[in-house]
Order: sequence, then structure tokens, then C-alpha cells
Amino acid sequence: QVQPVESGGGSVLAGGSLRLSCAASPNNVCMGWFRQAPGKEREGVASIWTGDGTTAYADSVKGRFTFSQDNARTTVYLWMNSLKPEDTAMYYCASGGWPCSWLSPMRYADWGQGTQVTVSS
Repeated sequence: QVQPVESGGGSVLAGGSLRLSCAASPNNVCMGWFRQAPGKEREGVASIWTGDGTTAYADSVKGRFTFSQDNARTTVYLWMNSLKPEDTAMYYCASGGWPCSWLSPMRYADWGQGTQVTVSS
């Protein structure tokens, strides 16, 4: 099992884009992205089943964020477009969740250290 390691956070103006990356296990696994803003609970953003690429998204990011994986299935990406100030948070990559579509932090076993995303207006 590969420990998730995130990269790619940063600061951007509203309407801008960022791409987050996370190392993944080459085996079939559910990978998830979560975020936590100061004073708020950690919430699910998106998930992907690396076996067939099936994805799930929180309503707040549908149509703006895309979760994908490379052909070797060793890296997953969260493409974030049309970013809003309310997207500002620490973003975490996690693996091992099930059911993959539930986006529940409690169902994920392995977590990365997080990467900060800041969107200013």
C-alpha cells in the first residue's frame, strides 16, 4: 500500500485553476480528496476507483473539479477549475475508502499530510 503524498497546492485568484497530485497504489483502490477549512469539519470532495476510473463528486464541486489518474494508475490528479474563495482549505488525499462513492472521511484508512489551497477574490 502506497502512502498518499499530495503536491500542487498554492494560491490563486478566484476563477483560476490548480492541479493537485497524489501518489497512488498501482493496485485497484479507492482514492479520495478531502478538504478542511479552519473551524470546519473535513469534507469529501471527490473519489475515484482506480480499477475502472469511476468517479464521484461533492455537489459543491461538480462541473468544476475533475478527478483523473495516469495510465499507470500510480498518480491521481484533482483538476480544479473556476475556483472560488470558499474552496480555500487544506486538501488531503486518502486511500482505501469503501464504498468509494460515499466521500466519508471515516471510511478511509491512509491519509497524506495535506496541501494548502488558497483562493482570493
